[in-house]
Amino acid sequence: MSNIVNEPKSKNPFIRAIRELLEHRALWLYLLCDEARKKGYNPEDFAPSAIRRCGIYQGGLLVEKGGSKSLRGLHKTLFTRMAQMVFDMEIKKSTKDQLDIDFHYCPLVNAWQKQGCSDEEIAELCDFAMCGDGGIAASYGCELELKQTIAHGAGTCQISFVRKMIK
Repeated sequence: MSNIVNEPKSKNPFIRAIRELLEHRALWLYLLCDEARKKGYNPEDFAPSAIRRCGIYQGGLLVEKGGSKSLRGLHKTLFTRMAQMVFDMEIKKSTKDQLDIDFHYCPLVNAWQKQGCSDEEIAELCDFAMCGDGGIAASYGCELELKQTIAHGAGTCQISFVRKMIK
């Protein structure tokens, strides 16, 4: 049983329906990793790289859609008002070179909790899932910085997309 606190603020039925779609994606990840373990494979050997590839693909589409590698464009194309509602998200900073976001709710964590995952399993699955965000960051010529995550027991996920300046 998980001790992670992960309660959504919004109880809007439409937002709940979108969250359930994200939970379904998280369920796939959990079940794929679980089946791999049952067959003697270590998900660590393939899940991070596969999910990063997905993020790179998605990031490329977002760059194309936004027309530039500005992180303001990422904010506008991926972290829309709807996404902000789904994840109870706060945009803390949005510039062309930095995007800081706090997430107060995670539908993926909720899905893993429903499956009875331990806190250690949830943390590992989150680490895998965040590889997708790392791939998106790479598509924008940036790095993803994870300051804390709900899956690791924090009250919020604090993430930053940061373009490192060459000196």
